[in-house]
Amino acid sequence: MRIADLGDIRLHYRVDGDPEGAPVLFINSLGTDLRLWDPILPHLPAGLRLIRYDKRGHGLSDAPDGPYAMGTLVRDAERLLDMLEVREAAVVGLSIGGMIAQGLAVKRLDQVRALVLSNTAAKIGTKEMWQERIAAVTAGGIEALADAVMERWFSRGFRTTAELTLWRNMLVRQPVQGYAGCSAAIAGTDFYTPTSGLRLPTLGIAGDEDGSTPPDLVRETVDLIPGSQFHLIRKAGHLPCVEHPAAYAERLVQFLREVGHI
Repeated sequence: MRIADLGDIRLHYRVDGDPEGAPVLFINSLGTDLRLWDPILPHLPAGLRLIRYDKRGHGLSDAPDGPYAMGTLVRDAERLLDMLEVREAAVVGLSIGGMIAQGLAVKRLDQVRALVLSNTAAKIGTKEMWQERIAAVTAGGIEALADAVMERWFSRGFRTTAELTLWRNMLVRQPVQGYAGCSAAIAGTDFYTPTSGLRLPTLGIAGDEDGSTPPDLVRETVDLIPGSQFHLIRKAGHLPCVEHPAAYAERLVQFLREVGHI
């Protein structure tokens, strides 16, 4: 475990794999920490430099009072990559992580050579919906939303397994101010115009039982980028890297090979 002191924020991050390998940055979803990607790591080939971090307000990173702006979350990722002297990374972002990835590619194309936009969109939900969620979390804690979130995150089949407890616990143990702060960032973000200006290899991944970012929404976003690809994982919800890690990793590795990153 390492801490990146970026001045106004300290972010928990870790680097696995080959320290001299082609960099892959993973950015996780709202309510999860960098352990979101643990299930796919055994399925990835040697020779990659695998970078993960807890975004502000999550995991072991600092959790300043919100609200947060999406530009701040993008800048966090940008400064972490600058500190690690990373250029031309493949960036894999899920949900809010995919929004951060879009913003990073728009701002720092020198840092991003390929995008994987997983279970995400240029705009997620409405400002009113997120304001209601922020109010509920502030009043009753994340526990008040946990069961409803599990239904959006996971397929019906996965919700009957004992493993569900791990992810529910991860969600409810995130700092309330971090969850609410990042919710505010999502509420204020519409990347349709900037994302439509991107010109880089892009893969979209969706789960057919995703209650947060349905497949059509993911496809609509990646279609903004000419030449993009789209892949649907069946019997999966919002976190297909958890439910079907081997299939998720296989499609990710195929894409990285196609773009010459492996």
